[in-house]
Amino acid sequence: MTLIDQHPVVPPGLRDEDRDLLMRLLTLPTVSPLEARPGDAPPRLWEAQRAYADAAAEIGFAVIRHASPVPADVDDLVPEVARRAAEADPEFLRGQPSMVLRLGPALPRAVTVMCNVHLDTVAGLPKIKINGGRVYGRGAIDAKGPAVSLLAGVRAAAAAEPAIGRTVGVLIQAVSGEEGGALGTLGTRLLVRDGHVGRLNLFCEPTGLRLLPRATASATALIRTDGEDSVDDRPERGHNATVLLGHLAAHLAGTIAHPGDGAVCVAGLHTGHLHNRVYGTGRLLLNLTYPDAAAGRRLEELTERAFADGLGAFTAAFRDVPAMRRTARDAARIARLEWVKRGLPALSAVDSPWARTLAADAGVDWWPPDEPAFTCDAIWTAGVPGAYTAVFGPGDLAGNRAHADGEFAELRDLDEHARAVARLLVAFARRTREEEL
Repeated sequence: MTLIDQHPVVPPGLRDEDRDLLMRLLTLPTVSPLEARPGDAPPRLWEAQRAYADAAAEIGFAVIRHASPVPADVDDLVPEVARRAAEADPEFLRGQPSMVLRLGPALPRAVTVMCNVHLDTVAGLPKIKINGGRVYGRGAIDAKGPAVSLLAGVRAAAAAEPAIGRTVGVLIQAVSGEEGGALGTLGTRLLVRDGHVGRLNLFCEPTGLRLLPRATASATALIRTDGEDSVDDRPERGHNATVLLGHLAAHLAGTIAHPGDGAVCVAGLHTGHLHNRVYGTGRLLLNLTYPDAAAGRRLEELTERAFADGLGAFTAAFRDVPAMRRTARDAARIARLEWVKRGLPALSAVDSPWARTLAADAGVDWWPPDEPAFTCDAIWTAGVPGAYTAVFGPGDLAGNRAHADGEFAELRDLDEHARAVARLLVAFARRTREEEL
């Protein structure tokens, strides 16, 4: 018999005020500046976080930090896309605020639970509506919906277990900078660095309400060509970046797309839009995900070898083709591989009897060990002493159309997320009390 069986917790799901908060958050545009498209409304992340803090205050949460990153935070771990944005626009960092909320007094990590939600979204503002038990809108599942159900779960847990907010602390990180390729380097990373973590850390991303104790990280490679253009009537006079990069894309896809302990996405090929010229410049992007640092290094080495081999294969294949002879001859000179993001940590699963017992107490299932993980801000808690981390949230990234048109969340899934969060918090509080006795 578990602790929850002995002291049953049957919290309510979302209330009307929770649905009102969700609709308010969905209405506020919070598209990452790195995702913004022409015509998008300016992001209102400060306002969204303040609205979230106001709702949390009704439970008893206090804001202990609400600030943006500073230029000194833009170091080598920050992906190039974010570094360039910070250099180009003084307002970029100001528009990346993150907030820490605390329920109760400052307490030691050993008796604290930290929950992380991100309120920034990808681009696109689909119509916001509730229809047939579903709520539609950008962020409905990733991750404004889970942010709201998290608050409902904490409220229910505090009502069921008096220790929560008194002798057991709860922190909520409400962050920016998760989307757009920033990977939490300007949000979650800084909060973890400054000690805003707990013994248990829950990152609210869609996992089908299963505890996922690992998160992949990713590196991004850019293959760039800097050749000479030519008119279409004399293609042999220029460097054909389209054919060169297309050949490299096919070579890399066949060589490193399934390396075993990671994954490679070959994408983002661009040279130009016109039909009547040879483009000498272009770009090809590769995204490499890996489960641990060693696998990341192997993928980087494999990619660099495959790139060099691909150049050699291109030269051999096209050196006798008149229109491509110059490109074949100069391929190794005009093409180069650059790393625009690399060296980020990954969260590896840790066998923890304490965590297994806690999950059993709360009646929560685990993510299958043979099912791939995904990348999220949980990577920044890797290696933090005295901290156990899991990704845990309602729904499914693909099934609920996160990052796509028609993003939605099932209200019943948000309700169950609130109940599961409550059970986990109560189980944590009661286990903590047992350990102290």
